[in-house]
Amino acid sequence: MQQVVVPQFLDVEDKIIGPITVRQFIELLVGALIMAVFYKIFDFSLFVFSSLVVFALDVVVAFAKINGQSFHLFLLNFIQTMRNPKLKVWRKASSPKEMKELLVRSEEEKISPIRSRRPLSASKISEIALIIDTGGIYAGENGEAIQN
Repeated sequence: MQQVVVPQFLDVEDKIIGPITVRQFIELLVGALIMAVFYKIFDFSLFVFSSLVVFALDVVVAFAKINGQSFHLFLLNFIQTMRNPKLKVWRKASSPKEMKELLVRSEEEKISPIRSRRPLSASKISEIALIIDTGGIYAGENGEAIQN
């Protein structure tokens, strides 16, 4: 059987100049071009101030990491979360008829996300997990499905 080399470290970007990756090089190049345009259109004192601001932002975007993510990915995720901060809740429905019933029921009841503040016991949590894992086939110890 022929052996094949399997690539490792797929999430590591290629380095082109020392520790600088292609993405970082392009981001620094864009920052340098912006500073060159500022040099042509602003007087020297405004050029120095604006170039320092652009340089600082450029270095942060190119080299900073937050929770192991590049800053530009963190920024894109942050903007996406701010645009659409809705809480997504998964409800299993196997047919379009059941989905319509769930939508009608949720509109009628106006289900609130938090019903009570009392803590659940470990046995109750494991029972709820079993009901979820079995898709509602297991109805609980008392024989009734847990209502929302």
